[in-house]
Amino acid sequence: LQSLLDMMVAEEESLKERLLKSIALCRKELDTLCRELQLDPFEVEEESTILQMEKNLRTRVEVMLKQKRDRKQELKTLQEQDRDLCDILCTAPFCIDGNAVPSLEDLDRYRRHLASLTAEKEQRREEFVSSKRQIILLMEELDHTPDTSFERDVVCEDEEAFCLSTDNIAALQNLLQQLEARRSLNEAVCTELRSRIIALWERLQVPVEERESSAVH
Repeated sequence: LQSLLDMMVAEEESLKERLLKSIALCRKELDTLCRELQLDPFEVEEESTILQMEKNLRTRVEVMLKQKRDRKQELKTLQEQDRDLCDILCTAPFCIDGNAVPSLEDLDRYRRHLASLTAEKEQRREEFVSSKRQIILLMEELDHTPDTSFERDVVCEDEEAFCLSTDNIAALQNLLQQLEARRSLNEAVCTELRSRIIALWERLQVPVEERESSAVH
């Protein structure tokens, strides 16, 4: 009986030692996780038993490890979205340490930044589509064939592949203004020529029937 009791005491002391080691490791890991997650230090209920304390600490470690994984995964997703938007808009990526665990405030700022970029992309895309439509109509009206790489990109390239940088949008507006200016100039020349034709008709006393046959031009 004494031997059995001694063995039971030894087992309990061994369990206690394992629990204390586990508690020490959990405390250390919790301190690290709190720093990484930028959270206040975790307070342990000292009144609880060693077994309950170890369970609470281990559970808390698992919860915080999941928070860490979730934040890192969200950061990775946001960075992928950021790269896609930066490629389209030709802008610099959001400044954030990709190796560190982001704070909730960092992730919120990142989400708001990407929402702003997405809105900017949609606004530029609408501007590009509208300008492209006008440019194509003007080129057809002026019988103009795209003769520069930029003009070919605007008219021929897939809309989704066009880089919506501020420089490209400015160049797009410049091209549209140039074509509108050429059309205005052509219209002014045509108006002048029509006036001269009408004046010559009057001086030559050209019949109305002959005038109407030429009016279609």
